[in-house]
Amino acid sequence: MIISTTRFGTLEIPDDKIITMAKPILGFEQLKRYCLIEREDCEPFLWMQSVEDPAVAFIVINPLFFHPGYRIEVIPKEVEELRISDVKSVETYAIVTIPHDPGEMTINLQGPILINAETRLAKQLVLVNSEYRVCHHILRDTRTSAEPAVERESAEPALTV
Repeated sequence: MIISTTRFGTLEIPDDKIITMAKPILGFEQLKRYCLIEREDCEPFLWMQSVEDPAVAFIVINPLFFHPGYRIEVIPKEVEELRISDVKSVETYAIVTIPHDPGEMTINLQGPILINAETRLAKQLVLVNSEYRVCHHILRDTRTSAEPAVERESAEPALTV
């Protein structure tokens, strides 16, 4: 599939890399299809680019990178539309907001995006009664944490069903 993007120009995305939102990102209910774009100059962050709107792209990261203790527990009904056969096939991402002062960047730990790597179905969860916040300061809170960051490839799944 050939897509046009505001930030990256024209990209060719294999059909098997297209992510379909079973439950859309809040505020972007009209957009159902995305792809993840990895760029060396942005690591460890990725871009979650809309296939349907060239101007819409979110900066995302595996929350375990900054918060190794991040865990979400959900009831099976909340994720049944993702058709999960193995919890290890679920990739968890959180949207990052980077303001003019990067030292004030935040991560939305209360609204993780779950992607079934096998089916490419995804949804944004809204964690109610959670200790996690929508605007969790990445650098400020990480500097005070004694826990080391975890590499994306070696992280245990953040999801428990």
